[in-house]
Amino acid sequence: MAKEYEASSIKVLKGLEAVRKRPGMYIGGTGLAGLHHLVKELVDNAIDEAMAGFCDKIRITIHKDNSVTVEDNGRGIPVDMHAEGKSAAEVIFTVLHAGGKFDNDTYKVSGGLHGVGSSVVNALSTHMEVEISKGGKKYELNFKDQRSAEGLKEVGPTSKRGTKVTFHPDPTIFETIEFDYKVMKKRYREFAFLNPNVTIVFRDERSNAEEVFHYEGGLSEFVKYVTKNNKLMTDVMSVSGEKDGVAVDIALAYTDSFNENLEGFVNNIATPGQGTHVSGFKLAITKAMKDYIDKNGKAADKKINLTGDDIREGCTAIISVKVPEPQFEGQTKDKLGNPEVQGIVSSVFFDNFYTFLDENPKAAQLIIDKATQANKAREAAKKARELVRRKTAMEFSSLPGKLADCQSKDPAESELFIVEGDSAGGSAKQGRERRTQAIMPLKGKPLNVEKARLVKILENDEIKTLITALGTGFGDNYNVDKLRYHKIIIMADADVDGAHIATLLLTLFFRHFKDLVLKGYIYIAMPPLYSIKRGKQKIWLQTDKELEDYQAAHEGERFEIQRYKGLGEMNPEQLWETTLDPEHRFLKKVTIEDAVEADMTFSMLMGDKVAPRKAFITENATYAKDLDI
Repeated sequence: MAKEYEASSIKVLKGLEAVRKRPGMYIGGTGLAGLHHLVKELVDNAIDEAMAGFCDKIRITIHKDNSVTVEDNGRGIPVDMHAEGKSAAEVIFTVLHAGGKFDNDTYKVSGGLHGVGSSVVNALSTHMEVEISKGGKKYELNFKDQRSAEGLKEVGPTSKRGTKVTFHPDPTIFETIEFDYKVMKKRYREFAFLNPNVTIVFRDERSNAEEVFHYEGGLSEFVKYVTKNNKLMTDVMSVSGEKDGVAVDIALAYTDSFNENLEGFVNNIATPGQGTHVSGFKLAITKAMKDYIDKNGKAADKKINLTGDDIREGCTAIISVKVPEPQFEGQTKDKLGNPEVQGIVSSVFFDNFYTFLDENPKAAQLIIDKATQANKAREAAKKARELVRRKTAMEFSSLPGKLADCQSKDPAESELFIVEGDSAGGSAKQGRERRTQAIMPLKGKPLNVEKARLVKILENDEIKTLITALGTGFGDNYNVDKLRYHKIIIMADADVDGAHIATLLLTLFFRHFKDLVLKGYIYIAMPPLYSIKRGKQKIWLQTDKELEDYQAAHEGERFEIQRYKGLGEMNPEQLWETTLDPEHRFLKKVTIEDAVEADMTFSMLMGDKVAPRKAFITENATYAKDLDI
């Protein structure tokens, strides 16, 4: 008999218990990204001290036991008694929604808005040690299992100031407690670019690696770093200003790339979804260029009606704003919503950029010439775009033979598998669940869109068919709400050619359908490398390591091993069992953790410059294995 639903059924999670019960609500998940998020919360606090003008050095150390220390030379967190009946320091680390960022006095601007960072780190640690140096005295606060038995203790005099926090992540919460030094250091480099008055020292005691990040040039150096895989057409220009309490810093340069790269930050928080600060920049750069052409342009230039897209082709810009009360759209803080920021950014940037054009006529003409070429290519692309514009996939005459569509018209349950090769495509069509799964085989390798203008992209048959299948349209007509599938799954062989095809498709999605990546609609299928048959039992293994572990665990037993080199070797039933069946398949969701780094990586791997790609291959050659020779 079912238990009655009554008052006793309602559970109240007190203190930090809620965080341990549902960690994903606070740090996004319990994988590597969630583990790294713990460090980010503490570093954010130190950066907020730097933005307030009280800190100029931050040390981050990964210890051999995978504990982490974050130390700053800021004011030191408060140590006096709080109305809660214990020290303010203990309140900060044990009470959710407690912090100094709810008014505009302690911090004029900050990245932390909810007062949960420090307490969440404590909640998800086995133990934590806090040292506070303040007012000539040193204090200690130690936690075990989220609780402090002794409270805050004064331990002696000191000439230092600041806060030092060491935490030990709870292995029962996280899938791994092995921090990834390479992934983490990218974020701290970014912090140093955005805060030129701060030096960040990042050390890994496990390997004795250490990086010191300090960039007096700030955003200008950031732009040079981001564009290192492209050829610069203009010098880097920078703009700084403040209006109505909002500080604006922008740096930009033009490269020979066909893509624009605009990266926005609000109070040091990356905003891959952009927002009003980026739209303010777009308005200003378009107006400034048009005004300049009207006044100083050649007669031929004045006849061309340049669009904002034309003007921004090849532009790399970092737009950083400090906003006292930022309003982010969505829980992920990926898009700024403050309407007043658009006008402030536009106002601050417009005059400065127009002056730059006036004082640098050669650079101005280079930008005009590039925009003019972009305009001609855009006009040519209009004709090609007409070939892929339509309401439904079935209106395109060549599509039915290419796409085996699903029966469902509900995007939320519909899946599109982009399959390498006709053989695997045929098996997938037979083995799929027809109601919700659509199959589109690829013939050959897709076009590398990193090196192609829009018109060439839209003339490519494979890309035209894919755009048609997606239903979103393209370019000026793009509408993510018309997407026909909320799972778009790249299904390629687990070999060098398959990896290349997947990379080419990811380049297309990143450059021209970034919304689909940001919204979590792009996946990569992970077909198994091995099948193990033992009696009537059959299991699938993804990696060589899984096979080694299985063999070790079943030593002396009889079983058959089959290795799959490609999807085409699997029959429809095997494809269903291993790669299509939602109950048993492995999918890897494609996300953008660092949009700046992603842009640089695509430019380096897929762009025209050979030297950076060669250096990357040389640096990573030791990781390569099972190459086809």
